[in-house]
Amino acid sequence: MLRPSPFLPDSLRRPLVGGFFLLLAGLGLLLYRDYGLSWDEQLDRLNGIISVKYVALQMAPELARRQESFALIPEMSANEDVDHGVIFQMPLALLEKLVGADDPRDVYFMRHLATFFTVLVGVYGFYRLAARRFGSWRLGLLGAALLVLSPRLFAEAFYNYKDLVFLAFFTGAIYTLTRLLRRPSWRWALAHALATGAAIDVRTMGVLLLGFTIGFAGLEIGHRPAVRKPLLWALALYLPIVAVVVVAGWPYLWENPVEHFLAAFQSFSRYRADMTTQYWGQAISVRSLPWHYAPVWLVITTPVAYSVLFLVGCGTLLGALIKRPTRWLCTRTGRLDLLITAWFFAPLVAIIGLHSVIYDGWRHLYFIYPAFLLLTLRGAAGAWAVWRSAALPRFRRGLGAGLLVLLAGGMLHSAYRIARDHPYQNVYFSFLPGPVAERLFERDYWGLSGRRGLEWILAHDSSAHVSVGTDARAALVLHNNHLLLPPAQRARLVLTSASRARYFLTTYRWHPGSYPAAYGPEVYSIRVNEMKILSVFRRP
Repeated sequence: MLRPSPFLPDSLRRPLVGGFFLLLAGLGLLLYRDYGLSWDEQLDRLNGIISVKYVALQMAPELARRQESFALIPEMSANEDVDHGVIFQMPLALLEKLVGADDPRDVYFMRHLATFFTVLVGVYGFYRLAARRFGSWRLGLLGAALLVLSPRLFAEAFYNYKDLVFLAFFTGAIYTLTRLLRRPSWRWALAHALATGAAIDVRTMGVLLLGFTIGFAGLEIGHRPAVRKPLLWALALYLPIVAVVVVAGWPYLWENPVEHFLAAFQSFSRYRADMTTQYWGQAISVRSLPWHYAPVWLVITTPVAYSVLFLVGCGTLLGALIKRPTRWLCTRTGRLDLLITAWFFAPLVAIIGLHSVIYDGWRHLYFIYPAFLLLTLRGAAGAWAVWRSAALPRFRRGLGAGLLVLLAGGMLHSAYRIARDHPYQNVYFSFLPGPVAERLFERDYWGLSGRRGLEWILAHDSSAHVSVGTDARAALVLHNNHLLLPPAQRARLVLTSASRARYFLTTYRWHPGSYPAAYGPEVYSIRVNEMKILSVFRRP
C-alpha cells in the first residue's frame, strides 16, 4: 500500500478521477469516426440481428413478420456464428433502430461509439478494483491510465465487439466477486451473477468466473469461518441466477440450453476453418500453433516498461510467498493476490495445455491484461516503497527510482505512439523495429487501413465509376470498409476481382511479401513506424 502523497492529497481525488474519465469520454466522441471497419463487424452485427428476429418470432410473431426487412434476415438455423454470444450485439441491433440509423456509415459509427463507452465503463471498473486492492485511489488511477495507454487496446476499444467488451465485462465480474467475498450479501450475489452471466454471453471463456467464484469462496470460508453461512447462501443464489442470465441473454440456447452451450464452448478449441497466420516469418496453421504463440504476442505488443514492472511485481509476490508460505493466504490481501495471479496465469496455461485455437495475436486473451496490469502496479508500488525508504541502501533506492522513471517514460512513449500512429494503433509493436515486425508477424489483420485506401483512390480518380480489387481471401476488407464511405462516394466504387480492377488494394494479410511488377506501380501506401500496412497499385 502506498503512503499518502504530498503531491496528490485526498482532496484531489474527485476532480482528478472525474477529470480523467471525462477526458476519456471526450476523446471517444472526438475519435470514434476515425477507424475503419474491422474484419468481423458485419458478421457480429448480423449475429445480433438474427437473434433479435428469433426473439421477435417467439414473442410477437405477427408483428415481426410485418417488418420490412424480415424476409432478408436469415433464420437462427442458418447462422454460422451461433457459438458467439449476443448479449452485447442484440442491444446494438435495437439501438440502431431506435436512433434511426439507416445508412451503414451511420450504423457502424454508432456501434463504434457504443463499444468505446462500454469499454470505458470497464476501465472504471478496473480503477475501482485496483484502488481496492492497493488501498489507494492514486494507484487505481495509475492502473486505469496504464490500461488506456496500451496502444493496441486503445484502438480496439472502438471496434472490437468481442475481446475488448469481454475484457470490460470480465473485469467488472472480478470486481463484483471481490465485493461478494468481502461482504457476502444477496445484493452482491445478484450483482456478481448478472456480471458473470453477461461475461459468459460475450465469450464462453467467462465460465472461468464460476471456478474463481466457487474456489475463492471456499478459500474465504476456510480462513473466515464467520462468513461461512452468508457466503453459502450467496452462492446458492448466485449459481441459478447465472444460469438464468446466460440462457436468457443468448437465444441460441433457448431450445436446448445444455447441449447448445457445450457445443459453443467446444468450438473454442475446435475452430471450424483451417486458417493460417504469420508468425516468426512463417505461415502457420491456427490449429498447429506452438505453445509460445500467445506469450510472445503479449510481450511484443505490450509497452516494455509495463512488462518490466510486471516481472518486478511477480518477483515481490513470489518473495512474499517464500517468506511466509503458511501465512500468505491468511490475509485478505494475500487471497486477492492469488485471485489476480490465477486470473492472469490460469487462462494462459489453459490455452497452451488444451491447444485451443487462437489467432490474430493474443486478442482472445485480452481479458487477462487487467490482471497483468495489477501485477505491474504491484511492481510500481514496490519500487515506490523502496525509493521512499530512508533505511535502505542508496543503490536500492536508486533502483526503485529508476523503475519509476522507466514506468513514467513508458507511459509517455505509449501516449506519443497512440497520437502519432492514429488511427492505426492496432499495429503497435513495443520494441520491434517496423521492418522487422513487417517481416515476422501479422500486420493489419483487422483490415482497418482499407478504408483510407479506398478514400485515397476516390479522391485521386475523378472517374464516374472506379473499380477496385484485392486478393480473393481478403475481399471482406473492401466490402466492409466501403460501407463507411459517404453514399455518393460509395456509389462510384465498383468492387470486382483483382484481374478486372483498375486499382489493386492490399493490407498484406496472407500475402506478406511484395507484389510483382505486373500489378502496376504502387501509387499509395500507409506506413506505421516504418512498417507498411497498406498498398494501392494502379493496374496496367
